[in-house]
Amino acid sequence: MAIQRSFVLRYRENGHVRFQIPSEACDSAAAKALTEKLLELDGVYRVVLYRRQQKLSIRFQETICEFESLVKQLYQILAEIKKTGLFNPKPIAKSRLWKVRAISNKAKPGPLDWFKRKYTDAKDTVHAAKVVGKIGLKKPKAFLNDPEKAVIDFLNDILVLFLIKLHWQHITQQWIVKPFKYRYEWMAIFYMFYLLIRSRKK
Repeated sequence: MAIQRSFVLRYRENGHVRFQIPSEACDSAAAKALTEKLLELDGVYRVVLYRRQQKLSIRFQETICEFESLVKQLYQILAEIKKTGLFNPKPIAKSRLWKVRAISNKAKPGPLDWFKRKYTDAKDTVHAAKVVGKIGLKKPKAFLNDPEKAVIDFLNDILVLFLIKLHWQHITQQWIVKPFKYRYEWMAIFYMFYLLIRSRKK
């Protein structure tokens, strides 16, 4: 059976899909190749492959890459990776058999894993808000003189931090490596920082 049929769509909303994937795609080399190739697609800005949970999460911009086009390109990528042999089962050394057995004996991930991920994301967001809040508290007169502008500046900082976190993987793995290809994204970043600095000037 083709490996494409083993990718089962479990969740879909605007700009976000999640697949249940086979164990062959969870090998470290195969997972890395699949993630890198998906990030090269226009419109795809975040790819997370959970190897233990055997899940693949893809976030994309539907205005650039429609769902049907994304699926077709995903199937094409799987076919290319299959030709390289990365999906073929790897022989397991006897010294590692006990590790494989220990992993197989573990309980399947449940709601606790989901709560852990959400807790980590929430903790990072709260930490970022504290940092921004401390910076804002250094100038209490600004809040007293113009509370509306102080609140807007604070929300702008939160938005910038959120956007950086959301696109960080894409920035480090794609935009920096190929700056000319993603020149429009870099222009958007520079313009965003220009607006942010300009809003702070009196």
